[in-house]
Amino acid sequence: MLIAIIAIPFVCALISWCIPADLPRRILLVAVSATVLGMALSFWVVQPEPALGGLLSLDPMGRLVLTMTCLLFFAASIYGVAYLKHEETGPRRDFHQGLHFYNAPEAVFTACLLLFLSAAVLAPVTRHFGLLWVGIETTTLVSAPLIYFHRHRRSLEATWKYLLICSVGIALALIGNLLLDISMQAKGYVADEMTVDALVNNASNIHPEWFKAAFVFLLIGYGTKMGIAPMHTWLPDAHSEAPSLVSALLSGALLNCAFLGIFRACEVGIAAGMSDFTSDILIFFGFLSMLTAAMFIVHLGDFKRILAYSSVEHMGILLIALGVGLEASRGGVLHMFGHSLVKAALFLLAGNILAKYHTKSSHDITGLFRVLPFTGFFWLAGILAITGTPPFSIFISEFSILQGLLHRGHGWLAFLYLALLGIIFVGMLTPVMRMCLGKAPHGIHPVRENPLFVVPPACLLLLALGLGMIMPGWFSQALDMAAALGFRQ
Repeated sequence: MLIAIIAIPFVCALISWCIPADLPRRILLVAVSATVLGMALSFWVVQPEPALGGLLSLDPMGRLVLTMTCLLFFAASIYGVAYLKHEETGPRRDFHQGLHFYNAPEAVFTACLLLFLSAAVLAPVTRHFGLLWVGIETTTLVSAPLIYFHRHRRSLEATWKYLLICSVGIALALIGNLLLDISMQAKGYVADEMTVDALVNNASNIHPEWFKAAFVFLLIGYGTKMGIAPMHTWLPDAHSEAPSLVSALLSGALLNCAFLGIFRACEVGIAAGMSDFTSDILIFFGFLSMLTAAMFIVHLGDFKRILAYSSVEHMGILLIALGVGLEASRGGVLHMFGHSLVKAALFLLAGNILAKYHTKSSHDITGLFRVLPFTGFFWLAGILAITGTPPFSIFISEFSILQGLLHRGHGWLAFLYLALLGIIFVGMLTPVMRMCLGKAPHGIHPVRENPLFVVPPACLLLLALGLGMIMPGWFSQALDMAAALGFRQ
């Protein structure tokens, strides 16, 4: 089953490239996303057996990330049916050699989406550091054409910056893997395989200094892909210029995969008794990311860039939770889940606003409640959710992390944490209120909204609201099991 959930979108990506008509290609996209989501949900009922000699293995944390990835991809594919219908496909060219390939932009877009799904699924279903690196690196390569979909100067610049910075980051992560292997051999022990389980079980053989070097490289490498400051510079441009459904996947799914790489390294570090070292460096970069986001969000006019810097903030919060440890464990896992739901919904809604107003400047958008009433309502609800307003799940997770900071005796850090959250709350809500209220600009008239543009983000927000109000017992247990892996001291 673990092989199938990776292979199905990969094979279907190749098939979609050969389909000449747009409608069958879109149907295939939705069908594959529904199939993969169904398989991911089935793993909650029946634990899949390890595959490829243990290279593929699903643990509680991986199951959460896998489920979130598949859920967001399904929502984005539903949204994408309406999105692609309104996009120009451009001329088609046929190639010979017995097969007809159609490289219209939509064909490339659909194939890369499915390849992205395959790579993003690989990361959470393996506990092997090498395969995890392969999955995260592949997401970089296949998502670049998605960012460049609109093919203008700004998207080209964003794509180039994304490839350059993330490739350097992923190369540093590869060096981190090599140093991690050296840390096992420095004491004369040769690891049979570079899996988390093998390293944790033989943690006493890890050389402390070599591991510290490995952890720094892994943190900087995967942190670059995760978008933590100061390695975040690709993220605002890529999220601002990419199509909305791509931005939703990048922020909601891709960043989680990169965070998973850091999470796996922390599992090994904690087992090796170096939690103090990992904790300090994680908390430092976490607060640096929050501070950077707060500085840029205030008075920022581009509403898609505001969402991008919000992702920088929330990735910092995840690092803080991971650094605090046991006291913030459950809140950290819940925060990852809640942020993905809300941020993906917000980017999808941002696409609706951009399509109607033809501008990304919040200063030029007014009367959203009158022009796009459903989008406007969920847009405001999503902003309130992402800034930690109760009763959404992000409020619960941020409050749990605050409790963890206080329990660890970090009173001044708790104060800084609350101050940064307050600044970001005001910085995000001020332009959004201006967008929603008032009269519409001249020439902008109310329209009947396509349900495919509204229902997917609405369902994601309702799920985030539901987890904040009534959390099922089985999901609460899943959070505890995932937290027990790495969020502990």
